[in-house]
Amino acid sequence: MPWLPKNNVVVPIDFSDESFAALNTALELVGSTAALHVLYVLPVLDPAEPGVIWTTIDNSVRERHALDALREKLADKKYQGLTMKIAFGDPGSEVAAYAQDEKADLIVLPSHGRTGLRRLLIGSVAEKVVRLAHCPVLVLRS
Repeated sequence: MPWLPKNNVVVPIDFSDESFAALNTALELVGSTAALHVLYVLPVLDPAEPGVIWTTIDNSVRERHALDALREKLADKKYQGLTMKIAFGDPGSEVAAYAQDEKADLIVLPSHGRTGLRRLLIGSVAEKVVRLAHCPVLVLRS
Protein backbone atom coordinates (compact mmCIF):
# COMPACT_ATOMS: atom_id res chain seq x y z
CA MET A 1 0.00 0.00 0.00
CA PRO A 2 1.42 3.39 -0.93
CA TRP A 3 2.39 5.71 1.89
CA LEU A 4 0.93 8.74 0.12
CA PRO A 5 -2.11 7.63 -1.88
CA LYS A 6 -2.39 9.51 -5.16
CA ASN A 7 -4.92 8.94 -7.93
CA ASN A 8 -3.10 10.70 -10.74
CA VAL A 9 0.67 11.09 -10.98
CA VAL A 10 2.60 12.55 -13.93
CA VAL A 11 6.19 11.46 -14.56
CA PRO A 12 8.09 13.26 -17.32
CA ILE A 13 10.60 10.98 -19.05
CA ASP A 14 13.71 12.10 -20.92
CA PHE A 15 15.14 8.58 -21.36
CA SER A 16 17.78 9.17 -18.68
CA ASP A 17 18.36 6.61 -15.94
CA GLU A 18 17.23 9.22 -13.41
CA SER A 19 13.86 9.69 -15.10
CA PHE A 20 13.19 5.94 -15.12
CA ALA A 21 14.19 5.82 -11.42
CA ALA A 22 11.62 8.61 -10.85
CA LEU A 23 9.02 6.45 -12.61
CA ASN A 24 9.79 3.56 -10.28
CA THR A 25 9.48 5.88 -7.27
CA ALA A 26 6.13 7.13 -8.58
CA LEU A 27 4.97 3.53 -9.02
CA GLU A 28 5.75 2.88 -5.35
CA LEU A 29 3.72 5.95 -4.39
CA VAL A 30 0.59 5.04 -6.35
CA GLY A 31 0.65 1.27 -6.14
CA SER A 32 -1.08 0.92 -9.52
CA THR A 33 0.02 1.79 -13.03
CA ALA A 34 -3.51 2.99 -13.85
CA ALA A 35 -2.70 6.17 -11.89
CA LEU A 36 0.55 6.86 -13.76
CA HIS A 37 0.96 9.19 -16.72
CA VAL A 38 4.33 9.14 -18.50
CA LEU A 39 5.06 12.22 -20.59
CA TYR A 40 7.85 12.66 -23.11
CA VAL A 41 8.31 16.14 -24.55
CA LEU A 42 9.90 16.61 -27.96
CA PRO A 43 11.25 19.96 -29.10
CA VAL A 44 9.38 21.85 -31.79
CA LEU A 45 11.17 21.46 -35.11
CA ASP A 46 12.69 24.52 -36.70
CA PRO A 47 10.96 25.24 -40.04
CA ALA A 48 14.43 25.40 -41.63
CA GLU A 49 15.23 21.78 -40.68
CA PRO A 50 15.91 19.74 -43.84
CA GLY A 51 13.37 17.07 -42.83
CA VAL A 52 10.68 19.72 -42.52
CA ILE A 53 11.59 21.45 -45.77
CA TRP A 54 11.59 18.19 -47.74
CA THR A 55 8.54 16.92 -45.83
CA THR A 56 10.28 13.70 -44.84
CA ILE A 57 9.51 14.18 -41.17
CA ASP A 58 6.55 15.62 -39.32
CA ASN A 59 5.21 15.53 -35.78
CA SER A 60 3.07 12.45 -36.35
CA VAL A 61 6.16 10.45 -37.42
CA ARG A 62 8.16 11.80 -34.49
CA GLU A 63 5.32 10.98 -32.10
CA ARG A 64 5.04 7.41 -33.41
CA HIS A 65 8.82 6.85 -33.06
CA ALA A 66 8.82 8.29 -29.53
CA LEU A 67 5.88 6.11 -28.46
CA ASP A 68 7.58 3.04 -29.94
CA ALA A 69 10.76 3.87 -27.97
CA LEU A 70 8.76 4.34 -24.77
CA ARG A 71 6.87 1.07 -25.26
CA GLU A 72 10.15 -0.75 -25.85
CA LYS A 73 11.79 0.78 -22.78
CA LEU A 74 8.71 0.17 -20.60
CA ALA A 75 7.97 -3.35 -21.84
CA ASP A 76 8.35 -4.86 -18.37
CA LYS A 77 5.12 -6.26 -16.94
CA LYS A 78 5.25 -3.89 -13.95
CA TYR A 79 4.62 -0.94 -16.32
CA GLN A 80 1.54 -2.39 -18.05
CA GLY A 81 -1.48 -0.14 -17.81
CA LEU A 82 0.22 3.23 -17.51
CA THR A 83 -0.67 6.09 -19.85
CA MET A 84 1.97 7.31 -22.31
CA LYS A 85 1.77 10.73 -23.90
CA ILE A 86 4.01 12.65 -26.29
CA ALA A 87 3.96 16.45 -26.32
CA PHE A 88 5.80 19.08 -28.33
CA GLY A 89 7.29 22.28 -26.95
CA ASP A 90 9.14 23.51 -23.89
CA PRO A 91 9.48 20.61 -21.42
CA GLY A 92 8.78 22.60 -18.24
CA SER A 93 5.69 24.28 -19.63
CA GLU A 94 4.36 21.12 -21.27
CA VAL A 95 4.77 19.03 -18.11
CA ALA A 96 2.90 21.60 -16.00
CA ALA A 97 0.14 21.99 -18.62
CA TYR A 98 -0.31 18.23 -19.01
CA ALA A 99 -0.48 17.75 -15.24
CA GLN A 100 -3.17 20.42 -15.02
CA ASP A 101 -5.13 18.92 -17.93
CA GLU A 102 -5.05 15.50 -16.27
CA LYS A 103 -5.87 16.96 -12.84
CA ALA A 104 -2.73 15.35 -11.45
CA ASP A 105 -2.25 15.04 -7.71
CA LEU A 106 1.54 14.95 -8.01
CA ILE A 107 4.41 15.33 -10.48
CA VAL A 108 7.51 13.20 -9.88
CA LEU A 109 10.71 14.09 -11.72
CA PRO A 110 14.45 13.92 -11.24
CA SER A 111 16.85 16.78 -10.75
CA HIS A 112 19.86 16.25 -12.95
CA GLY A 113 21.97 18.27 -10.53
CA ARG A 114 23.37 20.85 -12.94
CA THR A 115 24.91 23.82 -11.18
CA GLY A 116 26.65 27.04 -12.04
CA LEU A 117 27.08 28.06 -15.66
CA ARG A 118 25.61 24.84 -17.09
CA ARG A 119 22.37 25.42 -15.16
CA LEU A 120 22.28 29.05 -16.22
CA LEU A 121 22.79 28.21 -19.90
CA ILE A 122 20.70 25.06 -20.09
CA GLY A 123 18.03 25.99 -17.56
CA SER A 124 16.29 23.69 -15.19
CA VAL A 125 13.20 21.79 -16.26
CA ALA A 126 12.55 20.77 -12.66
CA GLU A 127 12.69 24.38 -11.49
CA LYS A 128 10.27 25.50 -14.20
CA VAL A 129 7.85 22.67 -13.40
CA VAL A 130 7.92 23.61 -9.72
CA ARG A 131 7.13 27.24 -10.59
CA LEU A 132 4.32 26.44 -13.06
CA ALA A 133 2.66 23.34 -11.58
CA HIS A 134 -0.78 23.52 -10.03
CA CYS A 135 -0.04 20.51 -7.80
CA PRO A 136 2.81 19.33 -5.56
CA VAL A 137 6.05 18.36 -7.31
CA LEU A 138 8.43 15.74 -5.94
CA VAL A 139 11.94 16.45 -7.23
CA LEU A 140 14.31 13.53 -6.71
CA ARG A 141 18.03 14.11 -6.38
CA SER A 142 20.38 11.44 -7.64
